[in-house]
Amino acid sequence: MTTSGPVHFEGVPGASGAQEPLRNALVFWVETLVTPDGVRRGVRLRIVDGRIAAVQDGVAPAEDDERLGFVVPGFVNAHSHAFHRVLRGRTYDAGGDFWRWREAMYAAAASLTPDSYRDLATRVFAEMAAAGWTAVGEFHYVHHRPDARPYDPPHAMELALAAAAREVGLRLVLLDTCYLTADVDGSPLEPAQRRFGDGDADGWLARRRALREVVGDDPLVTVGAAIHSVRAVPLPAIERILEELPADVPLHLHLAEQPRETAAFLAAHGETPAAALERLGALGPRTTLVHGTHLTREDVDRVGAAGATVACCPTTEADLGDGIGPARALADAGARIALGSDGQSVIDPLLEIRGLEAGERLASGRRGRFTPEALLEAATTNGARSLGLPPARFRPGDPADLVELDPDSVRTRGAAPEQLILTATASDVLRTVVAGRTVFHRSGRIERHADERGTREGVPGNGPDR
Repeated sequence: MTTSGPVHFEGVPGASGAQEPLRNALVFWVETLVTPDGVRRGVRLRIVDGRIAAVQDGVAPAEDDERLGFVVPGFVNAHSHAFHRVLRGRTYDAGGDFWRWREAMYAAAASLTPDSYRDLATRVFAEMAAAGWTAVGEFHYVHHRPDARPYDPPHAMELALAAAAREVGLRLVLLDTCYLTADVDGSPLEPAQRRFGDGDADGWLARRRALREVVGDDPLVTVGAAIHSVRAVPLPAIERILEELPADVPLHLHLAEQPRETAAFLAAHGETPAAALERLGALGPRTTLVHGTHLTREDVDRVGAAGATVACCPTTEADLGDGIGPARALADAGARIALGSDGQSVIDPLLEIRGLEAGERLASGRRGRFTPEALLEAATTNGARSLGLPPARFRPGDPADLVELDPDSVRTRGAAPEQLILTATASDVLRTVVAGRTVFHRSGRIERHADERGTREGVPGNGPDR
């Protein structure tokens, strides 16, 4: 499956791949600011070079302040596969399960080129910005040509994603992903998977180091790391990665999304995937486990005791029929809960928030499983920490990433401020600001930002480093 035609943003009003010029200093006055710490009124934020330099609470607006109404921190998308967007609206009619859906996903991956991926990712990231996501962790494993040959120049697919994020103005943590085997038995990659692989752990480590050098010091784009899953990376390779990967690099991996995968691993190794990861020292505060849907009670305790993050993706988990994970139990055990858009069946952080709570209610028969403050923390602070980004808490030094919502729409009118995130949708996003720049504004279009590192000719984004 492929996308066709040029990239157009008319379907996302105001999101034109938008970066306004960075002003050295500006001031926002916020009428109502809602954070995981509570509700604040009359807040003036002085922003310098993309960060909050000074904060005043309980003040009236000054004449030159840029006035905002209802504001929350920028939403942080802890888990995304941008190319899955081409499957939206094309996989619902044939039934089946995750494994059948995966066949269509592999076909989509096979069709990607650096140019088409840049166009597609630009479109997806623009939709994210219009929905209020200000940062995204892109779990990326489509590294090479379909026949497994590396691109020349190298890193073409990774640089295509970076160029797309810069064009839109979204923060991107490129979670460069190790993918080595087809299944838990260590079988070779299938033809549809060959472009994902680097041969062995050392091959992946070397390519990731080189990518990090190419990306360099970029205010919007950083390079993290991911292990696709215990199905795709054998335990000795995971151990090797843990030996070499710097301790400050965020590490993500899929875990316990499908019962079949977990059962196969248990049969092969005599322990659950979470137990194996604990034994190898892979669980810790820098670790983010994606989904965690089918964990044992002992696994929940392991993950919580390690202080790991679990990235729940409620709309995708529902779309794929994955099941409802033990999010409340994980949080009670000490894990942090973050949220992601994953397969892009929906790009709306507010629906992910509601989906997390709705799943808990359906599984437990009880309401109010997470407080509104905890839900907002999952969608903002916890996501930032999972990606190694500073959270936007509206304190001096914090990134100036925020979202303005409409508190008086047909959906939100009458909601208590702290509960408005449970009534709003992406349709209520009025403005998205990243590093002090407005990257989406409902009332008007913003000029597209030219990528300083390259153009659409040749390898996308493959221009000189700053």
